[in-house]
Amino acid sequence: MSFLEIHHVTKEYSGYKALDAVSMNIEQHSVYGLLGPNGAGKTTLIRIINCITAPDSGEILLDGKRLHVGDINRIGYLPEERGLYKKMKVGEQALYLAQLKGLSKHDAMARLKMWFEKFEIQAWWNKKVEELSKGMQQKVQFITTVLHEPELLIFDEPFSGFDPVNADLLKREMLALRDKGATIIFSTHNMESVEALCDDISLINKSQVVLQGNVHEIREQFRSHIYKVTITGTEHADIARLPFEILANEQKNRNTELRIQSTGLSANECLKSIMERHSIVAFEELLPSMNEIFIKTVNG
Repeated sequence: MSFLEIHHVTKEYSGYKALDAVSMNIEQHSVYGLLGPNGAGKTTLIRIINCITAPDSGEILLDGKRLHVGDINRIGYLPEERGLYKKMKVGEQALYLAQLKGLSKHDAMARLKMWFEKFEIQAWWNKKVEELSKGMQQKVQFITTVLHEPELLIFDEPFSGFDPVNADLLKREMLALRDKGATIIFSTHNMESVEALCDDISLINKSQVVLQGNVHEIREQFRSHIYKVTITGTEHADIARLPFEILANEQKNRNTELRIQSTGLSANECLKSIMERHSIVAFEELLPSMNEIFIKTVNG
């Protein structure tokens, strides 16, 4: 079921078309990747979803009804440019922002206590924001974004400033929020995170959607019939007589790891032809990464 529907949204600024008839359907309880190079139009679309600005044409439906300003409390938005007040204390500010989102002081305190304990940041309560590192500030802003338990969460480059341990923590929390019922829009340039988190994506380039669909299906669509084969031993001269191209080979311990490409044979046929001459340790198809697909699509 589509929770957020974007229909032919167009937006211009002084003759420059920031979005050109952009459409996408975002399923409920999913993580949706919003991808594209800098200046493609992603931020403009996010601003429209947050009712910060309005489209020139087209419409957005939230849960089957036209999006309006009253829906703001159903949305949590973590912008790429962070917006915490540097001179305020962490706890005071988190409590203030929670109440702006409609929580009572009592409920906000209870939820903040739970999140601060989960992130192990209880000691930060009375620190000023300016005393925290960028990653620490990011944790606080993440908490203030999700605290009111919105149905729609929008994260714009949420891992900026995080080390691998804290980035992994945030990924797990994002998936937990999805599993509890949230629908998530995830805007990033980190394609590894897209593969790890996203169900579906839209790639915007030059104001238009140029690629859209399920992440796994897109990788299948761009497959190039490249396989990694590990065979026993280091003698592989007769591999050259097989009906595929050897892209690379490498000696690993007492085995040989090959990368081969075939456009005329199926995986089973490749496997069979190698098995006739060698003992196989491992065989797998190498699907292109989302990073490779991103570059190919944008450049193409």
